[in-house]
Amino acid sequence: MTPLRLRVAAVASALLVVAVAINAGAAGRPATPPPTPVPPHGSPSPFPTRLATPADTDVPPTIAAGAALLADPATGQILFAKDPRTRRPIASITKLMTALLARRDLPLHGTVTVDADAVFDRHAFGATTVLGLAAGERISVENLLYGMLLGSANDAAVALAIAAAGSEAAFVREMNAAAHRLGMTETHFASASGLDDDGYSSPRDLLRLTRAVDADPVLRAITATKVRRIPAPKGPARVIQNRNVLLWLYAGAVGTKTGTTAGAGACVVATARRDGRELVAIVLHAAREPFSDAAALLNYGFDGWRKDTLVHAGDPAGAVHIRGGTVPVAAGSDLTALVPVRDDDDRSQHVVVDPRAAYPPARDERVASLVFGAGSSVLGTVPLVVPEVPPPPTAEGPWWVRTADAVAGALADAVRAVAA
Repeated sequence: MTPLRLRVAAVASALLVVAVAINAGAAGRPATPPPTPVPPHGSPSPFPTRLATPADTDVPPTIAAGAALLADPATGQILFAKDPRTRRPIASITKLMTALLARRDLPLHGTVTVDADAVFDRHAFGATTVLGLAAGERISVENLLYGMLLGSANDAAVALAIAAAGSEAAFVREMNAAAHRLGMTETHFASASGLDDDGYSSPRDLLRLTRAVDADPVLRAITATKVRRIPAPKGPARVIQNRNVLLWLYAGAVGTKTGTTAGAGACVVATARRDGRELVAIVLHAAREPFSDAAALLNYGFDGWRKDTLVHAGDPAGAVHIRGGTVPVAAGSDLTALVPVRDDDDRSQHVVVDPRAAYPPARDERVASLVFGAGSSVLGTVPLVVPEVPPPPTAEGPWWVRTADAVAGALADAVRAVAA
């Protein structure tokens, strides 16, 4: 073998050894996120390289952020809440709604011609977080979604808004209409990007939005992506890195979005999956990076709660008094929920009678609800139905009292019928 070939072989062997060593070390720990790519008009922002979480993971953590929520997105069950209904600016979490409407109104593989109103001058507010789109540039809807959801590109958000509705203002009206349809009563949007601090939402409303976004498999796949290369009109491709560092640092993380402005502080909506269960943690108004708070909540959800069947359909539940009599009731469905692994003695259940229920009910008619709780948390609710109708109660008292009761009952039934 010639000297040149010997040197080449030696270099190749060394590289192979290094690669094997790197892979062996990475197998035992989470990968550290690489340095943030430099945006067209900005500078790198350092990612955290570790998460500070409590060692005791089966008790509720202390959350430093202003508001937080932990929930099971499949059922909507809330496991932890801190100030969950206060309206707060949400920064680029706004872009989840922008993505939801863009998916509704634009074909994924369609092409957008970038409008001049979507181009950010390098000195414009928000220009440090952009793809660097140029007026007239042609780019796919899919790549705009990746740029917006991974790198939080503000110009991508505006470009999608204009392509979908003709103008950002018209698109914002659609965003607020969509929020209303989702039941987001504590939410108002003022832009497609969230750069403004005029828009607001709450953790409870963001849970509704996250469930809608995660129902779209395309958006789920995008928010789970770490890095995306997006072609540029000329020169090298844009390298877009997901700002949700939980994808690198938290085992089981699968999405969703981060955001930061002066008014909103640091925010994150994070989903993770472990042992067949999925949870979502929402952290708003953190003084610094919110990822440790989100990780602490997710740890608590996975380690501090377990799945349990609380009642089966048909299980007897005693009797309830409705207007005109007392009837036996049974559970109308199964209820499987997450329950705390600690404080089993703190469990509770109570019956809520439907004020419209009256004697005689129909067989299998719902006349009440059985609510299960643990401390201040509602574990779930099942309907209580009448498995069989007992004979009418025996009237007591003078005939004129019985007659008056019968007339009053008939009048009440007539009023309800008219109201219905």
